[in-house]
Amino acid sequence: MGTLTPPLTPEALQPVLDRIAAEMAQEPERGQVASYIPELARQSTTPFAIALALPDGQVLRAGDADQGFSIQSISKVFTLAIALGRLGDQLWLRVGREPSGHAFNSILQLEHENGIPRNPFVNAGALVVTDAILAGHQPREVLGELLRFIRLAAADDDIHINKAVAASEQATAHRNIALAEFMAAHGNLRNPAALTIGTYVHQCAVEMSCAQLARAGLFLTGAPGGPRLVSPARIRRINALMMMCGHYDGSGEFAYRVGLPGKSGVGGGILAIAPGRAAIATWSPGLNARGNSHLGTLAMERLARETGWSVFG
Repeated sequence: MGTLTPPLTPEALQPVLDRIAAEMAQEPERGQVASYIPELARQSTTPFAIALALPDGQVLRAGDADQGFSIQSISKVFTLAIALGRLGDQLWLRVGREPSGHAFNSILQLEHENGIPRNPFVNAGALVVTDAILAGHQPREVLGELLRFIRLAAADDDIHINKAVAASEQATAHRNIALAEFMAAHGNLRNPAALTIGTYVHQCAVEMSCAQLARAGLFLTGAPGGPRLVSPARIRRINALMMMCGHYDGSGEFAYRVGLPGKSGVGGGILAIAPGRAAIATWSPGLNARGNSHLGTLAMERLARETGWSVFG
């Protein structure tokens, strides 16, 4: 990874966040909410939040940074960390590590590649990861483990699953059911599809604020004094996958504009990592055409430009 700029002090960073929040409040184009999940379709595009967690645990914030939202696919970062801890490299026998170039819920590559998803961040790949950590466990146990991991990472026990979002998502999970059944037909789903889908929609319905999410991402910075939840080798690999695949078919554009590993969710959240420096979270429910937060992407680009934080030097 490239050489990062010297650390910026909280006193220097807070005005940057305040300025970005003020700029985002004035942006006329705010994207469209995820209309295919009824609970998310009710969201307003008005809110915007940004938070930045430093290695000492201090969290800087601006905008609606203490308002909870459904983290959706950002949860895939945490389940991947759990799966790698449990299965190690055996996980890669069932899911690849390459960018997809397709939408997050596409079935096209799955057909061409005999039920092996391209990476763990597209929906098919995330279903395989969830299926893998379900082995020998009940959904309640897996979801409990996920919440414990996230709460430990965030140093905050006030993080829960939004049951209304989970129910809404399960009622409209037709594409995910199709992906799961297709992989089951190829022997790449070991649990009943309904069990895996039910666990998956509940993990996506974890509700957090930007401040909590930024703090939870600190373990991926590898910064001295930060949380040590996974090995340094796994931190590098998870960050590499976030860089290449974390924004689906918009991952290259995010890497070009921001230059940091990041993972988005259709709830409007983005988690990005400045290795050795900080974890950053943004939230704005309006999405761009590729399913990533429109204002969140703009805010990340402006933050990276003002701080000089980039893995490319």
